[in-house]
Amino acid sequence: MVLTKMKETAEAYLGKKVSHAVVTVPAYFNDAQRQATKDAGVIAGLNVMRIINEPTAAAIAYGLDKREGEKNILVFDLGGGTFDVSLL
Repeated sequence: MVLTKMKETAEAYLGKKVSHAVVTVPAYFNDAQRQATKDAGVIAGLNVMRIINEPTAAAIAYGLDKREGEKNILVFDLGGGTFDVSLL
């Protein structure tokens, strides 16, 4: 339901069909929860290309994946009543 609505919203905004997606999940999701999320994407009519952790998505959105050289990046995720830390 949620992914279907998000797909419809994206299509309305972009003015064209959306068929592929990268979906973020909380860092604490286990393999079964990740697979269920991927299955929900398929039900919504999406080709889920990748499931990534929310802290990783935040780092990518901030552009940390574009920096030159090798770096160690610690991302703190304080959302959803949890405290997740990802080392990238």
